[in-house]
Amino acid sequence: MGGGSWTRDEFVRYSRTKARTVRADGTIDFGSRTAGQIYVQRALAKELDPYKVIRECCDSEEHPNTIPVILALDVTGSMGETAVMVASELNTIMTELYGSVKDVEFMIMGIGDFSYDRAPLQVSQFESDIRVAEQLDKVYFEFGGGGNKWESYSAAWAFGITQCELDCWKRGKKGIIITMGDEILDPYIPLQPYNAATGHGDDLTSERDISTPELYERAKDKFDIYHIDVAHRGKVDISGFEDLLGADHVFSVPVKGVAQIIAHIVRECEEMEAMVPAAAAAADNGFISW
Repeated sequence: MGGGSWTRDEFVRYSRTKARTVRADGTIDFGSRTAGQIYVQRALAKELDPYKVIRECCDSEEHPNTIPVILALDVTGSMGETAVMVASELNTIMTELYGSVKDVEFMIMGIGDFSYDRAPLQVSQFESDIRVAEQLDKVYFEFGGGGNKWESYSAAWAFGITQCELDCWKRGKKGIIITMGDEILDPYIPLQPYNAATGHGDDLTSERDISTPELYERAKDKFDIYHIDVAHRGKVDISGFEDLLGADHVFSVPVKGVAQIIAHIVRECEEMEAMVPAAAAAADNGFISW
């Protein structure tokens, strides 16, 4: 897993096999087809089942300094067709990033609601080539959710700290988690359904619910954590995200701005990580360079 690199040409070829047209700007033109006609998965795909799996992002000769990025997309009913529009930006995200950041590897994650949905968490492998698109096509757009005013965004953090093994940690670097949706921050994940779905709920807590602030405290040392509020249906209260993650880690943008923000986040994280060893070396020499 994780070999190869993304190319626009390969994406165009893959899209043709799915009877999809790639526009000049790199996004997919789905024409008059609905979300259900585009993404035909109708249940949790075996390849994306989170139950007791471990997802690895390993350094290799081809990618010696891997940058693991978890892209967690809200696939509940409130997002609706907007979730598909975000997915259509995949090529733009990948093409833009691979022009400057060669070792980035993406996990595609579908996020639902652990209180209501049949498939509240879906997780792909970490990949760096056209297999990212192939796995996106396996995501079940359940369009579920419920009446609790939030989705289970923090499940992405929980999965990251219990079911991922990242070589970047051995190099003293963090992974990146970017959640994308249109609801407020969830205050907790219900333990019983999380444990049933992943088999790892007991690794996190012995209480009934898994507290979001507690999860963040555990995850922030292993991941740089961001949230993108996909603005498509009026103003959403993102203050909960800002209070916990910091205002500079939360963005509110329309669909067309998502690709640019993701690229910005990854580049910014990589630049900050690169500054750390430089600062340490400068300190060893008796001065600080920033």
